[in-house]
Amino acid sequence: MKEIRCIQARDNRELTTELQHSSEPVVLRDFVKHWPAVAAAQSSNLDLAEYLMKLDGGAAITAMIAPAAEGGRLFYNEDFSGFNFQYKRMGLSDAIQQIIDYIAEPAPPTLYVGSTNVDHWLPGFRDDNDVALHDLNPLASIWLGNQSQVAAHFDFPSNLACVVAGRRKVTLFPPEQIENLYIGPLDFTPAGQPISLIDFKQPDLVAHPRFEDALAQAQSAELTAGDALIIPSMWWHHIEALEEFNVLVNYWWRSSPDYLGAPLNALQHAILALRDLPPEQRTAWQQLFNHYVFNNGSKTTDHIPMQARGILNPLEKNSAKDLKAFLRENLQ
Repeated sequence: MKEIRCIQARDNRELTTELQHSSEPVVLRDFVKHWPAVAAAQSSNLDLAEYLMKLDGGAAITAMIAPAAEGGRLFYNEDFSGFNFQYKRMGLSDAIQQIIDYIAEPAPPTLYVGSTNVDHWLPGFRDDNDVALHDLNPLASIWLGNQSQVAAHFDFPSNLACVVAGRRKVTLFPPEQIENLYIGPLDFTPAGQPISLIDFKQPDLVAHPRFEDALAQAQSAELTAGDALIIPSMWWHHIEALEEFNVLVNYWWRSSPDYLGAPLNALQHAILALRDLPPEQRTAWQQLFNHYVFNNGSKTTDHIPMQARGILNPLEKNSAKDLKAFLRENLQ
């Protein structure tokens, strides 16, 4: 395992287009250290709690609560019939107050609030705490809780994760390590994305021997308040929050228009339509996918008149809408 490349980047001017589209993870030290929320966190947990609670828009959030015995790991239960935590609806300020109250307990439960839209739940937060990524049209979310472990998973959008409070240990793997990470179910997941079944604190290398190969390709870093991390699209990342009160704000953006849809849906449909075909048919469809999708180029379309290429032309908003309507009708 090697350290993630780090650069000193104290303001938004140093977040270049090259960095925004980096194919490797990058740590930006002190990138958001000037945020008032970071200053409040460095003053005290109570100061940060008060800062956030004053901005609470009043909408309920969904928290994950796990017993102390789980050691902060948000995961499946023993027989994979459910999870080792419970979902609970509560006010954002109530969740923050509960985290503060847990600080006094020697072995508190885990309380984790993930992927909560900043503009909806904390209106006004981005007036003073923001990264200017206007051209990328990002989705800004806040994550908060006490000590927790979020299993290794990937996200399709690129990600800029900014630590407001606490410390986080991050371990990242390039996309090709999927076979060495022992990924769990696709259609039954703790938070929407498929996750690695490896316990990073106590990896079972007898049951999961290929994980050693993944670790050899891993990159890691510890982030403190004010630091930021660029996580490229599709990189697997395991995140451990280490302090009694941890807050992170992240920005997700796509490198393709959102009207093109979610690739994970295409994977699920391919499982439905292709995976269980006879081997020779799967091979034939693999060749079709290579021709039309993965190796798409001039050989695919140059022999067809431009006006007759249909969806083989670059998709635009209207043609993507028509294709989705066609798929919905056929999936009925």
